[in-house]
Amino acid sequence: MSALIRVEDLTRVFDVSKPWLNRVLEREPRALLTAVSEVSFGIEENSVYALVGESGSGKSTIGKIIAGLLSPSRGRVVVDGVDLDRETDKAKIAAVRSDIQMIFQDPYASLNPRWKVRTIIAEPVTVRGGDATGLPERLLEQVGLAARDADKYPHEFSGGQRQRIGIARALASGPRIIVCDEPTSALDVSVQSQVLNLMSDLREELGLTYLFISHDLTVVQHMADKIGVLYLGTLVEEAPRDRLFEDPKHPYTQMIFEAAPRMDAFGREAEPPKGEIPDAINPPPGCPFHPRCPIAVDRCSQERPRLREIGTTRVACHLAE
Repeated sequence: MSALIRVEDLTRVFDVSKPWLNRVLEREPRALLTAVSEVSFGIEENSVYALVGESGSGKSTIGKIIAGLLSPSRGRVVVDGVDLDRETDKAKIAAVRSDIQMIFQDPYASLNPRWKVRTIIAEPVTVRGGDATGLPERLLEQVGLAARDADKYPHEFSGGQRQRIGIARALASGPRIIVCDEPTSALDVSVQSQVLNLMSDLREELGLTYLFISHDLTVVQHMADKIGVLYLGTLVEEAPRDRLFEDPKHPYTQMIFEAAPRMDAFGREAEPPKGEIPDAINPPPGCPFHPRCPIAVDRCSQERPRLREIGTTRVACHLAE
């Protein structure tokens, strides 16, 4: 099956240098931070692809590039056959962009406090000159709220209700793809499950495709069909959900699985992840994980491993077997 979204050698570099005059006076070079480094993966239609990793691993940067909020430094994103950075037909790009929406992490910051819910939900349609009459009410009912809530302001809702409003706004333009950037991390556990179940139901009902960004393995296990594990901006492992949870092959994936809380392991003594994530401005040579890896050899510090297939898993590790 061909992928609806193809990410190829995606790289994003941020210039985090001090102002030019400061650098001249202090004789400092430019500081370039590589947030995403040569990442490639595909997402099939009507599936959930999850990106997991520690904070600073590049998950949200990839999501924002796919959603069109950032442009890549190198590489490309192809959606339904359209290269979003090289395509010259503006109508094609606009059509694809309207097929992609985003649900943000913070339901308190992502809604304009001065707008009524009706205006917030209708915005993706009205900015393109469309008619949104009756749409906010219908979508509010679809996400489990009441039609009369359209005349309220965001401060009148709880966090979980606000995230439902965010989901309704994402659905307003009739998208095929939704980028979900930690959509439940700011919510209580009981509310998380309600929002996740709603998202699963909407996926089945509307045939949606999700890029699901999370650091919570429990959430990922519930939602994802395929999982990509990121470390310091690189994709170190990718596998179908059940295969990854049964047999993680990269030492980093094994480490985060071992450190994750489990309901069946009361009293266990799990070692916390060792070491600190290296500085992305000055990343280590070779494998980016080798300074923290318990099985690293000399080759790991000299040669960057490339993704290779072992069964249904793709893994970037010299010693994965």
